Amino acid sequence: MIKGITKRVIVVKSPDLKIFEEAIFIVRDDVSQTSRSAEEFLREAQRIANGYIGNSNKGPRRFPPIAYASAGAAATGLVWLLTALI
Repeated sequence: MIKGITKRVIVVKSPDLKIFEEAIFIVRDDVSQTSRSAEEFLREAQRIANGYIGNSNKGPRRFPPIAYASAGAAATGLVWLLTALI
């Protein structure tokens, strides 16, 4: 279904193509009517997109995902073993 509403959209290309190809921002109607320049909108969109890319690499993982899978399998095996012996 197609709606007859026009929206302002800003597309930001990602500096790191390993994570994202591009980010799409839909500008609110009340803000798009202001006297801000296109460069201001683009700078704000780039700042937000860079914040997401920066946060994706922060914070060390405590355990790799395989460790969680192995612990779950070991717990399941232990429960099965205990129920089979009792």
